[in-house]
Amino acid sequence: MGLSVSVGFLHDQIRNDPEGYEYHRDAFARLGRALEAEGIAWREPEVTDPPPAAAFSGGFPYGYLTQLRRILVLTILGEAVRPAAAVGGDEFLRDCEKIDDETSMLSSHLLCHADNAGYYVPVDFVDPLFLPAQAQVAGAGMVGSSQRLLAELASIAPSIGIDPEAAAEPCEDPAGTPFESERFAWRQLHQACVASIAEGHAVVFH
Repeated sequence: MGLSVSVGFLHDQIRNDPEGYEYHRDAFARLGRALEAEGIAWREPEVTDPPPAAAFSGGFPYGYLTQLRRILVLTILGEAVRPAAAVGGDEFLRDCEKIDDETSMLSSHLLCHADNAGYYVPVDFVDPLFLPAQAQVAGAGMVGSSQRLLAELASIAPSIGIDPEAAAEPCEDPAGTPFESERFAWRQLHQACVASIAEGHAVVFH
């Protein structure tokens, strides 16, 4: 099992899972109403034919997300950045505590988001949103900005050997490449953010 990441999610649902389409259309409606209550005017676009040119579907193991978050936190703290695969278990656990500490600042869109559900919307707002429980928005009501997530990804790209200016074309790293898992997760989220901003659709974690 792992994290699935989609942009233009309803297009896939209406073709492959009509019942799921109805459920997720209602979920997007709740999200739109909750954002409106926060002063943010955005709604998931309706399904069109043909589907959006920049639709995206991908994903990666849940552990990759933690490893990518670790890179962000070490970069923020100005500490040495090494691949998760190259550090010992005790060091990795200490780094995870740093992730928790930085998450408590409630400022990072990569950190302040559920691991397995929820949304990034293509609206540029400074801090992650924490919508009330009664809004019934997936991911414990934590909603990020696609634009801000993209900026955070760009900020850590040099730490894992990626040139963000040359990241438009996806590529696969050979097995054993330093930061292999972190780079894979970075590219998946980068592609999703670019598609989200281009087409106006949310990035969906599911």
